[in-house]
Amino acid sequence: MAHIPTEETFERPGGIRIFFRTWKPADKPRAVVVINHGVNSHSGQYLWAGEQLAAKGFAVYAIDMRGRGKSTGARLYIDDAAEYVGDLAAFIKLAKSREPGLPVYLLGHSAGGVVGCTYALDNQAELAGFICESFAFRVYAPAFALAILKGLSAIAPKLPVLKLKMDDFTRDPKALAALKADPLTLNETQPVKTVVALVRATERMEREFPTIKLPVFILHGTKDKATVPGGSQFFHDTVGSQDKTLKLYEGHYHDLLNDLGKEGVMADIVGWIDQRLPA
Repeated sequence: MAHIPTEETFERPGGIRIFFRTWKPADKPRAVVVINHGVNSHSGQYLWAGEQLAAKGFAVYAIDMRGRGKSTGARLYIDDAAEYVGDLAAFIKLAKSREPGLPVYLLGHSAGGVVGCTYALDNQAELAGFICESFAFRVYAPAFALAILKGLSAIAPKLPVLKLKMDDFTRDPKALAALKADPLTLNETQPVKTVVALVRATERMEREFPTIKLPVFILHGTKDKATVPGGSQFFHDTVGSQDKTLKLYEGHYHDLLNDLGKEGVMADIVGWIDQRLPA
């Protein structure tokens, strides 16, 4: 039975409308999974994942970050990662109000992992676990280039500087064609201020990973050309959690839940959550 998502919005300060999708299981949900997408993405790219998770008994909540997907706000632009983190905090609060008493697992993909990890640093008690997929903690840019971007962000904050290749997201021809035709991400290029805001968030993380004690499941494809698998290894090595797992998928690309072999990745995610739920 297909689980059709519900589409809604909630309001944030400044009149920004945050769009989100929810999938509900047929029976009482066993837990909540909150999905936070990365750049070149939105909740609509998680239709398969949301349906799969709902079929396994989870209530699924997937957000469109401000200025992305169907959410309003300056297109692709933030001054500070705290804007994304604040929206995510409000979204998780909303999910908890609708699913009282259920454990909440946060799944963050790529830059959504940066946002999710920043949220986790300050709100560990709100989560039962953090699933970090294709973490954008390390990217393929030398330190001097990032330093130049920091200078540029003060002069020309909206200058477009980062364009990811959709060909690096998936090896699945059908999924790639859909990604390339998606009007909500077509020709998406990140402004310098947004990139710098995310870089500054990763600098904080590097110092504070040891303070995270949550159960964490870290997933990365070895052939990811958008984010560096070594960043996920570093997170695993330095996070303070006793319960931590790193899974590297040989030959997989950046978007593990839209790539070939996504069924195995989903089975690993569901299995990891299952092992941590009360019998």
